Amino acid sequence: MKKKYFGTDGIRGTVNQGNINGEKFFKFGLAAGTYFTNQKKTKQIAIIAKDTRLSGYTLEPALVSGLTSAGMNVFTLGPLPTNGLAMLTKKMKANMGIMITASHNPYYDNGLKLFGPDGLKLSDKIEKKIEGLIDSNISKYLLNPKILGRVKRLETANDDYIKILRSNFPKNFNLKNMKIVIDCANGAGYKAGAKLLTSLGAKVISIGVEPNGLNINEKCGSTYPKKIQIAVKKYKADLGIALDGDADRIILCDEKSKILDGDQILAVLAKRWKSKKLLKGGVVGTLMSNYGLEKFLKSQKINFIRANVGDRYVKEKMKKYKYNLGGEQSGHIILGKFATTGDGLLVALEILYSLRSNIKASDLFNVFESIPQILENILVKDKKIISYPKTKKAIKKAEKLIKNQGRLLVRKSGTEPKIRIMGEAKNKQLLQKCIQIIKKSLK
Repeated sequence: MKKKYFGTDGIRGTVNQGNINGEKFFKFGLAAGTYFTNQKKTKQIAIIAKDTRLSGYTLEPALVSGLTSAGMNVFTLGPLPTNGLAMLTKKMKANMGIMITASHNPYYDNGLKLFGPDGLKLSDKIEKKIEGLIDSNISKYLLNPKILGRVKRLETANDDYIKILRSNFPKNFNLKNMKIVIDCANGAGYKAGAKLLTSLGAKVISIGVEPNGLNINEKCGSTYPKKIQIAVKKYKADLGIALDGDADRIILCDEKSKILDGDQILAVLAKRWKSKKLLKGGVVGTLMSNYGLEKFLKSQKINFIRANVGDRYVKEKMKKYKYNLGGEQSGHIILGKFATTGDGLLVALEILYSLRSNIKASDLFNVFESIPQILENILVKDKKIISYPKTKKAIKKAEKLIKNQGRLLVRKSGTEPKIRIMGEAKNKQLLQKCIQIIKKSLK
């Protein structure tokens, strides 16, 4: 049965429309709290973090109210990267962790990402059970006032997260001779980002660290890497780091101002981990991963498999095949040796650890050439248009044209009212022609 509320990465949408409002968040909290309290565990704890959206002030109290009404004790952490929440959920032995965020989306969107006690995103099975509770007579789960949960603010969350990150590397690891630009997208990483790099001795140029509730992801961060390109060139930095709104994505920029996406990062990490005998099994990419990455990994005799788009599906494949490295072109990279979900700052540290011996980023990343790729996001009124006969006919026609010369992928966005078209081919004119055929059918 298809899920009603949860998409590929939690729940997401425009604030005060659909499911993203105080009333629904109260129900989410009550339903999730009821599910976990029914598991008969001794501790009944939920921890909540968020990014910097103005709407967080509306949605968080509603969520807390729902959770405490189900008997959960709640710790609120304030702005914190998503993987910081996942790590602390596990460390604090909480029943669940909830991240209030819409990731790389604009400020007017918001949503939820839910994590279990193991720090992993909740399975489809558990999400469906929570949805069932939401759609039931939810008020019957409201508890007696005497056994309501309590709420406490935890002020040390970012420092605790930084300590966990640093504990994954040798104590003598430092960045004393490095100049680094970091763009925190005015989002969840605005406190932890520069603080982490400065604590390791780097000279840090910070961008996107002045959130006002409305400027998250606005012409900054991983979806707008032009900013780090300009800053790296201006300050003659060794590396540029761009995070997204909840800091689970990372895009890099070398000292020559060349942008390095998730595929390039995966290639470097896979090659290094294999040489250090740290790589287990191989690498999990997605349907969007560049064919150039696949060819490179094959040349290195590294196994490569593709998952559906969405870091939760990457993680599921990693778990199934016992791989410890996976990720997406967009910059979601999962280092299975250290984390349960994408973490931009953790990946940045792993790359910086490779650069510590005066290696230039441009030399480190010069490993494979990407096949030209075009990605179009088409705004639609109804995503069911992807199944219309006219659209199917156009896709079939385009696939026939590009056969044996490239590949096409047309899919519904899991979080936005968009149809995503991705195409790869060395012949750019042919590729553009095929994409136009599909776009025309969607209009």
